[in-house]
Amino acid sequence: MFGQIDISKRQAEIADLVQKAGFASVEELADRFEVTTQTIRRDVNGLCELGILRRTHGGVEPPAPASNIHYSTRQILNLPEKQLIANLVASKVENSQSLAFSIGTTPEIVMQALMAHDKLAIFTNNLNVAFTASINPSYQVTIAGGRLRHGDRDVLGAAAQAFFSNYKVDIGIFGVAGVDEDGTLLDFHEDEVAARQSILANCRKSYLVLDHSKFGRNAHVRGGQLSDVDAIFTDRPVPAEFLASLEGTRTEVFVAEEENTGQ
Repeated sequence: MFGQIDISKRQAEIADLVQKAGFASVEELADRFEVTTQTIRRDVNGLCELGILRRTHGGVEPPAPASNIHYSTRQILNLPEKQLIANLVASKVENSQSLAFSIGTTPEIVMQALMAHDKLAIFTNNLNVAFTASINPSYQVTIAGGRLRHGDRDVLGAAAQAFFSNYKVDIGIFGVAGVDEDGTLLDFHEDEVAARQSILANCRKSYLVLDHSKFGRNAHVRGGQLSDVDAIFTDRPVPAEFLASLEGTRTEVFVAEEENTGQ
């Protein structure tokens, strides 16, 4: 499928583990997955060819980031957590509603979780979202025009901002690169912030979707506050220092882990 990469479940787990640990040796990985070192070498060679990992002496490590982590890597990092979040968001969406989707892997996975819905109107600058939505024949899909970012398969810039301002949708769904302790939302590029802010200004309800790794993650472009959104969807309880910025606000927090286990 467009927007997906062809790797095995074990490779996805290897990539996730190395991204979090910063390094892993071939021997450690072979022991962990109970396979031969030759099998692990084949797995990591494939991941290195895709640019998801890179070889170093004695093992593998994440590639040196020029800015954000490559989209193909983000697609598989914390994937089970993102799927929990996506399923929870999908449970809050009704048939025949209109939704605006921003860039990013978590919004893409939310779109995948919505495929059983009926007659949704989708507005997006995220081609991965648009392609997924187009599979459902009952959906109306409208995409932004402009210059395509090849790695992320999205459209940014003035045209994308103007695109979202042409509509008033029921729900805006977007992610962020990181959240600072004072509740500041962070991204890696000014155009990413501008597109997200255009969605926020033109939706009746705003849903911020992010897994636990985004709390405390650094990025250098400011773009609003946690308290700007109607609802936050995440997979673990929000750390106390971040919750402080929501005191006295209307923002709701939905934790997928809690919702799905009945806590």
